[in-house]
Amino acid sequence: MTAATERDLMRRLGELGIPATTRRHEPLFTVEDGRHLHEGLPGGHCKSLFLKDKKGALWLVVALHDTRVDLKLLQKALGAARFSFAKPDLLMEVLGVTPGAVTPFALINAEGGARDATLSVVLDARMLAEDIVNYHPLTNDATTAISPGDLLRFIREMGYEPAILDIGALGGWPAGGRPIPDPHGQSGPNPV
Repeated sequence: MTAATERDLMRRLGELGIPATTRRHEPLFTVEDGRHLHEGLPGGHCKSLFLKDKKGALWLVVALHDTRVDLKLLQKALGAARFSFAKPDLLMEVLGVTPGAVTPFALINAEGGARDATLSVVLDARMLAEDIVNYHPLTNDATTAISPGDLLRFIREMGYEPAILDIGALGGWPAGGRPIPDPHGQSGPNPV
């Protein structure tokens, strides 16, 4: 497989009429590496996990950077077998990116769901409540800002229907100590 480049991604976003803004920075390999950029880049900063379950199903899980992801609770909520982090060679084979650059934009390399029919996408509901969300554009030396609605449209255009759940509330805690907005005007942990 020839993996899409950042330029290919920007061209595809343009074809879909999705506005995006990209800022260059030093390579980032972990959420912690990028904390110093948060003040200069508005919006929700996100992390993406590429997981494999015991039965071989693959999962791309995307949440705000400070969301506590309990893999045992998440696998139970999704009805998955035991989760582990997928190996780098499988990440490259399926999503065409290297560790440190995992992103929902990598679905461009698995467009149509044809590359791996066992890939499922899971998005954190709290992340989708942000005005802007930030992800690596297939490389970890830049960050691209996009609206959550446009992210959903991009994912669906790539052939995936994401599961949306409040990942941080699975353990009964709000991510980053923040209250979870309730559609009825109350705050606190919400059920999935």
